[in-house]
Amino acid sequence: MAQDTAQQASTTPATPARALLPLILPAFVVGVGASLLLLGVSAAAEELQHVLWRNLPDALGVGRYSVLWMLVVLTATGVAVGLVVWKVPGHAGPDPATTGLDAPVLPPAVLPGLLLATALMLAGGPSLGPENPIIAVNVGLAFWLGCRLAPRLPRGLWPVLAEAATIGALFGTPVAAALVISEALAGRQLRGALWDNVFGPLAAAAAAALTTTLVAHPTFDLGLPAFGQPDWGDLLAVLVVASAAALLGMVAVLSFPYVHGAFARLRHPMVALPVGGLVLGLLAAVGGHLTLFKGLDEIGELAADPAGWSAGEYATMTVVKLAALLVAASCGFRGGRIFPAVFVGVAFGLCAHALVDAVHPSLGVAAGVLGMLLAVTRQAWVSLFVAALLVASSAILALLCIASLPAWLLVTGRPQMQVHEDGTPFR
Repeated sequence: MAQDTAQQASTTPATPARALLPLILPAFVVGVGASLLLLGVSAAAEELQHVLWRNLPDALGVGRYSVLWMLVVLTATGVAVGLVVWKVPGHAGPDPATTGLDAPVLPPAVLPGLLLATALMLAGGPSLGPENPIIAVNVGLAFWLGCRLAPRLPRGLWPVLAEAATIGALFGTPVAAALVISEALAGRQLRGALWDNVFGPLAAAAAAALTTTLVAHPTFDLGLPAFGQPDWGDLLAVLVVASAAALLGMVAVLSFPYVHGAFARLRHPMVALPVGGLVLGLLAAVGGHLTLFKGLDEIGELAADPAGWSAGEYATMTVVKLAALLVAASCGFRGGRIFPAVFVGVAFGLCAHALVDAVHPSLGVAAGVLGMLLAVTRQAWVSLFVAALLVASSAILALLCIASLPAWLLVTGRPQMQVHEDGTPFR
Protein backbone atom coordinates (compact mmCIF):
# COMPACT_ATOMS: atom_id res chain seq x y z
CA MET A 1 0.00 0.00 0.00
CA ALA A 2 2.78 2.43 0.94
CA GLN A 3 4.64 1.52 -2.22
CA ASP A 4 1.55 2.20 -4.33
CA THR A 5 1.05 5.58 -2.66
CA ALA A 6 4.67 6.55 -3.20
CA GLN A 7 4.49 5.44 -6.83
CA GLN A 8 1.28 7.45 -7.36
CA ALA A 9 2.87 10.54 -5.79
CA SER A 10 5.97 10.18 -7.92
CA THR A 11 3.92 9.97 -11.11
CA THR A 12 1.76 13.03 -10.33
CA PRO A 13 2.45 15.47 -13.15
CA ALA A 14 4.11 18.71 -12.11
CA THR A 15 2.47 22.01 -12.92
CA PRO A 16 4.18 23.63 -15.92
CA ALA A 17 6.03 26.89 -15.34
CA ARG A 18 3.70 28.79 -17.65
CA ALA A 19 0.84 28.05 -15.23
CA LEU A 20 2.78 29.35 -12.21
CA LEU A 21 4.31 32.49 -13.73
CA PRO A 22 0.99 34.42 -13.81
CA LEU A 23 0.73 33.99 -10.03
CA ILE A 24 3.88 35.94 -9.21
CA LEU A 25 2.68 39.49 -9.80
CA PRO A 26 -0.70 39.06 -8.02
CA ALA A 27 1.08 37.34 -5.13
CA PHE A 28 3.58 40.18 -4.77
CA VAL A 29 0.84 42.81 -4.91
CA VAL A 30 -1.26 41.01 -2.30
CA GLY A 31 1.82 40.48 -0.11
CA VAL A 32 2.90 44.10 -0.11
CA GLY A 33 -0.67 45.31 0.43
CA ALA A 34 -1.31 42.90 3.30
CA SER A 35 1.89 43.96 5.05
CA LEU A 36 1.19 47.68 4.66
CA LEU A 37 -2.33 47.29 6.01
CA LEU A 38 -1.04 45.40 9.06
CA LEU A 39 1.67 47.99 9.67
CA GLY A 40 -0.79 50.86 9.23
CA VAL A 41 -3.32 49.47 11.69
CA SER A 42 -0.55 48.64 14.18
CA ALA A 43 0.93 52.15 13.91
CA ALA A 44 -2.46 53.82 14.38
CA ALA A 45 -3.22 51.60 17.37
CA GLU A 46 0.19 52.37 18.89
CA GLU A 47 -0.40 56.12 18.61
CA LEU A 48 -3.79 55.77 20.29
CA GLN A 49 -2.22 53.54 22.94
CA HIS A 50 0.28 56.30 23.78
CA VAL A 51 -2.59 58.75 24.19
CA LEU A 52 -4.61 56.42 26.41
CA TRP A 53 -1.82 55.04 28.54
CA ARG A 54 0.69 57.90 28.64
CA ASN A 55 -0.61 61.34 27.61
CA LEU A 56 -4.04 61.22 29.26
CA PRO A 57 -3.01 59.82 32.66
CA ASP A 58 -0.04 62.20 32.80
CA ALA A 59 -2.30 65.16 32.03
CA LEU A 60 -4.80 64.04 34.67
CA GLY A 61 -2.17 63.30 37.28
CA VAL A 62 -3.17 59.63 37.47
CA GLY A 63 -0.74 56.74 37.51
CA ARG A 64 -0.35 55.29 34.03
CA TYR A 65 -1.02 51.76 35.21
CA SER A 66 -2.84 52.45 38.44
CA VAL A 67 -5.73 50.14 39.24
CA LEU A 68 -8.22 52.96 38.72
CA TRP A 69 -6.84 53.88 35.30
CA MET A 70 -6.70 50.28 34.09
CA LEU A 71 -10.33 49.78 35.11
CA VAL A 72 -11.41 53.01 33.40
CA VAL A 73 -9.53 52.45 30.12
CA LEU A 74 -10.44 48.79 29.69
CA THR A 75 -14.10 49.41 30.47
CA ALA A 76 -14.12 52.40 28.11
CA THR A 77 -12.51 50.22 25.44
CA GLY A 78 -15.36 47.76 25.88
CA VAL A 79 -17.84 50.61 25.42
CA ALA A 80 -16.06 51.89 22.30
CA VAL A 81 -15.80 48.48 20.66
CA GLY A 82 -19.37 47.73 21.70
CA LEU A 83 -20.56 50.84 19.88
CA VAL A 84 -18.74 49.74 16.73
CA VAL A 85 -20.21 46.24 16.91
CA TRP A 86 -23.67 47.67 17.57
CA LYS A 87 -23.90 50.62 15.20
CA VAL A 88 -21.29 50.37 12.43
CA PRO A 89 -22.50 48.62 9.23
CA GLY A 90 -21.53 44.97 9.25
CA HIS A 91 -21.24 44.89 13.07
CA ALA A 92 -17.45 44.33 12.82
CA GLY A 93 -17.88 40.89 11.31
CA PRO A 94 -18.99 37.59 12.86
CA ASP A 95 -18.53 36.62 16.49
CA PRO A 96 -14.73 36.22 16.80
CA ALA A 97 -15.19 33.15 18.99
CA THR A 98 -16.53 31.32 15.92
CA THR A 99 -13.61 32.10 13.60
CA GLY A 100 -9.97 31.02 13.31
CA LEU A 101 -7.04 31.83 11.05
CA ASP A 102 -8.94 30.52 8.01
CA ALA A 103 -11.15 33.58 7.76
CA PRO A 104 -14.36 33.67 5.71
CA VAL A 105 -14.65 36.11 2.82
CA LEU A 106 -16.50 39.08 4.31
CA PRO A 107 -18.38 41.70 2.27
CA PRO A 108 -16.44 44.95 1.75
CA ALA A 109 -18.95 46.92 3.86
CA VAL A 110 -17.98 44.89 6.93
CA LEU A 111 -14.24 45.58 6.73
CA PRO A 112 -14.04 49.24 7.95
CA GLY A 113 -15.90 48.39 11.16
CA LEU A 114 -13.71 45.34 11.74
CA LEU A 115 -10.55 47.43 11.28
CA LEU A 116 -11.84 50.10 13.68
CA ALA A 117 -12.79 47.54 16.33
CA THR A 118 -9.36 45.90 15.99
CA ALA A 119 -7.44 49.17 16.34
CA LEU A 120 -9.48 50.17 19.41
CA MET A 121 -8.86 46.76 20.97
CA LEU A 122 -5.11 46.85 20.32
CA ALA A 123 -4.82 50.33 21.85
CA GLY A 124 -7.09 49.73 24.81
CA GLY A 125 -5.26 46.77 26.33
CA PRO A 126 -7.36 43.56 25.97
CA SER A 127 -5.24 40.43 25.67
CA LEU A 128 -5.65 39.67 21.99
CA GLY A 129 -3.44 40.03 18.93
CA PRO A 130 -4.18 41.43 15.47
CA GLU A 131 -3.84 38.21 13.48
CA ASN A 132 -7.43 36.96 13.04
CA PRO A 133 -9.16 40.26 12.12
CA ILE A 134 -6.27 41.45 9.92
CA ILE A 135 -6.33 38.15 8.04
CA ALA A 136 -10.11 38.56 7.59
CA VAL A 137 -9.73 42.12 6.28
CA ASN A 138 -6.91 41.19 3.89
CA VAL A 139 -8.87 38.19 2.63
CA GLY A 140 -11.94 40.33 1.99
CA LEU A 141 -10.00 43.07 0.23
CA ALA A 142 -7.92 40.68 -1.87
CA PHE A 143 -10.99 38.74 -2.96
CA TRP A 144 -13.04 41.84 -3.81
CA LEU A 145 -10.25 43.62 -5.70
CA GLY A 146 -8.76 40.50 -7.26
CA CYS A 147 -12.01 39.27 -8.74
CA ARG A 148 -12.55 42.66 -10.36
CA LEU A 149 -9.02 43.47 -11.52
CA ALA A 150 -7.96 39.96 -12.55
CA PRO A 151 -11.17 38.01 -13.28
CA ARG A 152 -9.37 35.30 -15.24
CA LEU A 153 -7.55 34.01 -12.16
CA PRO A 154 -9.37 31.47 -9.96
CA ARG A 155 -11.56 33.15 -7.33
CA GLY A 156 -10.29 30.78 -4.67
CA LEU A 157 -6.72 31.97 -5.18
CA TRP A 158 -7.18 35.36 -3.50
CA PRO A 159 -8.09 34.21 0.03
CA VAL A 160 -5.14 31.81 0.08
CA LEU A 161 -2.72 34.51 -1.05
CA ALA A 162 -4.07 37.00 1.50
CA GLU A 163 -3.92 34.56 4.40
CA ALA A 164 -0.36 33.50 3.59
CA ALA A 165 0.69 37.12 3.10
CA THR A 166 -0.72 38.22 6.45
CA ILE A 167 0.97 35.38 8.31
CA GLY A 168 4.25 36.23 6.59
CA ALA A 169 3.83 39.88 7.58
CA LEU A 170 2.98 39.02 11.18
CA PHE A 171 6.11 36.96 11.75
CA GLY A 172 8.44 38.75 9.35
CA THR A 173 9.25 35.49 7.54
CA PRO A 174 7.44 33.37 4.92
CA VAL A 175 8.36 30.14 6.70
CA ALA A 176 5.38 30.32 9.08
CA ALA A 177 3.00 30.84 6.17
CA ALA A 178 4.50 27.91 4.25
CA LEU A 179 4.03 25.69 7.30
CA VAL A 180 0.41 26.76 7.78
CA ILE A 181 -0.43 26.25 4.10
CA SER A 182 1.32 22.88 4.01
CA GLU A 183 -0.60 21.76 7.09
CA ALA A 184 -3.88 22.91 5.54
CA LEU A 185 -3.09 20.96 2.35
CA ALA A 186 -2.31 17.74 4.23
CA GLY A 187 -4.75 15.01 3.32
CA ARG A 188 -6.15 16.83 0.29
CA GLN A 189 -5.96 15.52 -3.25
CA LEU A 190 -3.41 17.91 -4.75
CA ARG A 191 -2.99 18.83 -8.38
CA GLY A 192 0.71 18.67 -9.04
CA ALA A 193 3.54 18.67 -6.51
CA LEU A 194 3.19 20.22 -3.05
CA TRP A 195 5.63 22.97 -3.99
CA ASP A 196 3.46 23.86 -6.99
CA ASN A 197 0.50 24.33 -4.65
CA VAL A 198 2.41 26.57 -2.22
CA PHE A 199 4.18 28.54 -4.97
CA GLY A 200 1.74 31.45 -5.05
CA PRO A 201 1.11 31.64 -1.28
CA LEU A 202 4.84 31.44 -0.60
CA ALA A 203 5.50 34.30 -3.02
CA ALA A 204 2.83 36.41 -1.28
CA ALA A 205 4.22 35.56 2.15
CA ALA A 206 7.77 36.37 1.06
CA ALA A 207 6.71 39.76 -0.35
CA ALA A 208 4.79 40.55 2.84
CA ALA A 209 7.61 39.44 5.12
CA LEU A 210 10.18 41.45 3.19
CA THR A 211 7.96 44.54 3.27
CA THR A 212 7.51 44.21 7.03
CA THR A 213 11.24 43.69 7.54
CA LEU A 214 12.23 46.69 5.44
CA VAL A 215 9.65 49.02 7.01
CA ALA A 216 9.40 47.94 10.64
CA HIS A 217 12.55 45.83 11.31
CA PRO A 218 10.77 43.33 13.62
CA THR A 219 12.62 40.76 15.72
CA PHE A 220 11.30 37.84 17.74
CA ASP A 221 14.61 36.80 19.31
CA LEU A 222 14.19 37.43 23.04
CA GLY A 223 17.94 37.57 23.67
CA LEU A 224 17.81 34.90 26.38
CA PRO A 225 21.02 33.26 27.63
CA ALA A 226 22.54 30.97 24.99
CA PHE A 227 21.66 27.29 25.25
CA GLY A 228 24.60 24.90 24.91
CA GLN A 229 24.64 21.18 24.23
CA PRO A 230 21.58 19.37 25.60
CA ASP A 231 21.83 16.57 28.15
CA TRP A 232 19.40 14.04 29.63
CA GLY A 233 18.18 16.54 32.20
CA ASP A 234 17.24 18.95 29.43
CA LEU A 235 15.24 16.22 27.71
CA LEU A 236 13.29 15.54 30.91
CA ALA A 237 12.74 19.27 31.47
CA VAL A 238 11.41 19.97 27.98
CA LEU A 239 9.02 17.00 28.15
CA VAL A 240 7.62 18.06 31.52
CA VAL A 241 7.35 21.79 30.79
CA ALA A 242 5.76 21.39 27.34
CA SER A 243 3.24 18.83 28.59
CA ALA A 244 2.37 20.89 31.67
CA ALA A 245 1.89 24.01 29.52
CA ALA A 246 -0.37 22.06 27.16
CA LEU A 247 -2.48 20.84 30.08
CA LEU A 248 -2.77 24.37 31.47
CA GLY A 249 -3.78 25.65 28.04
CA MET A 250 -6.44 22.95 27.79
CA VAL A 251 -8.01 24.24 31.01
CA ALA A 252 -8.71 27.53 29.21
CA VAL A 253 -9.77 25.75 26.02
CA LEU A 254 -12.28 23.53 27.83
CA SER A 255 -13.61 26.56 29.74
CA PHE A 256 -14.04 28.59 26.56
CA PRO A 257 -17.60 27.48 25.60
CA TYR A 258 -18.86 28.15 29.12
CA VAL A 259 -17.29 31.61 29.41
CA HIS A 260 -18.48 32.47 25.91
CA GLY A 261 -21.96 31.25 26.79
CA ALA A 262 -22.02 33.42 29.90
CA PHE A 263 -21.22 36.55 27.87
CA ALA A 264 -23.65 35.50 25.12
CA ARG A 265 -26.46 35.49 27.70
CA LEU A 266 -25.85 39.23 28.15
CA ARG A 267 -27.25 39.43 24.58
CA HIS A 268 -26.18 42.96 23.65
CA PRO A 269 -22.64 44.06 22.69
CA MET A 270 -23.08 47.27 24.72
CA VAL A 271 -23.44 45.05 27.79
CA ALA A 272 -21.11 42.13 27.03
CA LEU A 273 -18.10 44.16 25.90
CA PRO A 274 -18.08 46.75 28.72
CA VAL A 275 -18.54 43.94 31.27
CA GLY A 276 -15.70 42.07 29.59
CA GLY A 277 -13.54 45.20 29.72
CA LEU A 278 -14.29 45.62 33.43
CA VAL A 279 -13.32 41.98 34.12
CA LEU A 280 -10.10 42.50 32.17
CA GLY A 281 -9.35 45.58 34.26
CA LEU A 282 -9.82 43.58 37.46
CA LEU A 283 -7.51 40.87 36.12
CA ALA A 284 -4.88 43.49 35.23
CA ALA A 285 -5.11 44.82 38.78
CA VAL A 286 -4.05 41.35 39.96
CA GLY A 287 -1.47 40.52 37.31
CA GLY A 288 0.02 43.95 36.66
CA HIS A 289 0.37 45.98 33.51
CA LEU A 290 2.54 43.37 31.77
CA THR A 291 -0.57 41.22 31.39
CA LEU A 292 -2.19 43.88 29.19
CA PHE A 293 -2.14 44.15 25.39
CA LYS A 294 -1.22 41.47 22.88
CA GLY A 295 1.94 40.59 24.80
CA LEU A 296 4.68 40.85 22.18
CA ASP A 297 6.46 43.86 23.69
CA GLU A 298 5.82 42.56 27.19
CA ILE A 299 7.61 39.23 26.63
CA GLY A 300 10.69 41.24 25.68
CA GLU A 301 10.53 42.95 29.06
CA LEU A 302 10.21 39.60 30.84
CA ALA A 303 13.07 38.04 28.90
CA ALA A 304 15.37 41.04 29.47
CA ASP A 305 15.64 40.05 33.15
CA PRO A 306 14.55 36.44 33.76
CA ALA A 307 15.60 36.72 37.41
CA GLY A 308 13.65 39.92 37.93
CA TRP A 309 10.49 38.16 39.10
CA SER A 310 9.88 35.34 41.55
CA ALA A 311 8.27 32.02 40.65
CA GLY A 312 5.06 33.19 42.34
CA GLU A 313 4.99 36.38 40.27
CA TYR A 314 5.56 34.44 37.06
CA ALA A 315 2.82 32.01 38.05
CA THR A 316 0.44 34.89 38.74
CA MET A 317 1.15 36.49 35.38
CA THR A 318 0.69 33.13 33.65
CA VAL A 319 -2.72 32.48 35.16
CA VAL A 320 -3.93 36.08 34.84
CA LYS A 321 -2.86 36.40 31.20
CA LEU A 322 -4.49 33.09 30.31
CA ALA A 323 -7.70 34.19 32.05
CA ALA A 324 -7.52 37.55 30.25
CA LEU A 325 -7.13 35.78 26.92
CA LEU A 326 -10.13 33.60 27.75
CA VAL A 327 -12.32 36.58 28.69
CA ALA A 328 -11.24 38.83 25.80
CA ALA A 329 -11.82 36.08 23.24
CA SER A 330 -15.23 35.22 24.74
CA CYS A 331 -16.87 38.61 25.24
CA GLY A 332 -16.61 39.90 21.67
CA PHE A 333 -13.34 41.82 21.31
CA ARG A 334 -12.00 41.42 17.78
CA GLY A 335 -8.56 39.83 17.92
CA GLY A 336 -6.44 36.69 17.68
CA ARG A 337 -5.13 34.30 20.29
CA ILE A 338 -1.59 33.50 19.14
CA PHE A 339 0.37 36.41 20.61
CA PRO A 340 -1.22 36.42 24.09
CA ALA A 341 -0.77 32.63 24.19
CA VAL A 342 2.93 33.23 23.48
CA PHE A 343 3.11 35.53 26.52
CA VAL A 344 1.47 32.82 28.66
CA GLY A 345 3.99 30.27 27.44
CA VAL A 346 6.94 32.58 28.08
CA ALA A 347 5.78 33.38 31.61
CA PHE A 348 5.13 29.68 32.26
CA GLY A 349 8.59 28.70 31.04
CA LEU A 350 10.30 31.38 33.14
CA CYS A 351 8.25 30.22 36.12
CA ALA A 352 9.64 26.71 35.59
CA HIS A 353 13.17 28.15 35.51
CA ALA A 354 12.51 30.14 38.70
CA LEU A 355 11.23 27.00 40.44
CA VAL A 356 13.98 24.67 39.20
CA ASP A 357 17.22 26.43 38.42
CA ALA A 358 18.40 23.45 36.35
CA VAL A 359 15.74 24.31 33.74
CA HIS A 360 17.56 26.61 31.33
CA PRO A 361 15.51 29.80 30.72
CA SER A 362 15.68 29.40 26.93
CA LEU A 363 14.57 25.79 27.18
CA GLY A 364 11.77 26.65 29.60
CA VAL A 365 10.49 29.47 27.40
CA ALA A 366 10.57 27.40 24.20
CA ALA A 367 8.86 24.43 25.84
CA GLY A 368 6.23 26.61 27.53
CA VAL A 369 5.37 28.39 24.29
CA LEU A 370 5.25 25.10 22.39
CA GLY A 371 2.80 23.46 24.79
CA MET A 372 0.59 26.52 25.17
CA LEU A 373 0.34 27.17 21.42
CA LEU A 374 -0.44 23.52 20.71
CA ALA A 375 -3.38 23.72 23.11
CA VAL A 376 -4.69 27.12 22.01
CA THR A 377 -4.11 27.01 18.25
CA ARG A 378 -3.86 23.32 17.32
CA GLN A 379 -1.33 24.46 14.69
CA ALA A 380 1.58 22.08 15.30
CA TRP A 381 4.04 23.49 12.77
CA VAL A 382 3.41 27.09 13.79
CA SER A 383 3.80 26.13 17.46
CA LEU A 384 7.18 24.54 16.79
CA PHE A 385 8.25 27.42 14.59
CA VAL A 386 7.35 30.18 17.07
CA ALA A 387 8.89 28.33 20.00
CA ALA A 388 12.18 27.92 18.12
CA LEU A 389 12.05 31.47 16.74
CA LEU A 390 11.91 33.07 20.19
CA VAL A 391 15.12 31.46 21.42
CA ALA A 392 17.08 31.29 18.15
CA SER A 393 18.81 28.03 19.10
CA SER A 394 19.19 25.09 16.73
CA ALA A 395 20.21 22.87 19.65
CA ILE A 396 16.75 23.21 21.19
CA LEU A 397 14.89 22.30 18.00
CA ALA A 398 15.42 18.53 18.33
CA LEU A 399 14.27 18.66 21.96
CA LEU A 400 11.17 20.60 20.95
CA CYS A 401 10.29 18.05 18.28
CA ILE A 402 10.44 15.29 20.90
CA ALA A 403 8.47 17.35 23.43
CA SER A 404 5.76 18.06 20.86
CA LEU A 405 4.83 14.37 20.74
CA PRO A 406 3.40 13.92 24.27
CA ALA A 407 2.04 17.47 24.24
CA TRP A 408 0.20 16.77 20.99
CA LEU A 409 -1.25 13.55 22.41
CA LEU A 410 -2.69 15.62 25.26
CA VAL A 411 -4.50 18.06 22.95
CA THR A 412 -5.38 16.20 19.77
CA GLY A 413 -9.01 15.17 19.41
CA ARG A 414 -10.04 17.56 22.19
CA PRO A 415 -12.28 20.63 21.75
CA GLN A 416 -10.55 23.66 20.25
CA MET A 417 -10.60 27.30 21.40
CA GLN A 418 -13.37 28.04 18.94
CA VAL A 419 -17.13 27.49 18.99
CA HIS A 420 -19.83 26.98 16.41
CA GLU A 421 -22.54 29.59 15.97
CA ASP A 422 -24.77 27.65 18.39
CA GLY A 423 -22.05 27.84 21.06
CA THR A 424 -20.97 24.20 20.92
CA PRO A 425 -17.19 23.59 20.94
CA PHE A 426 -15.35 23.20 17.66
CA ARG A 427 -13.38 19.97 17.17
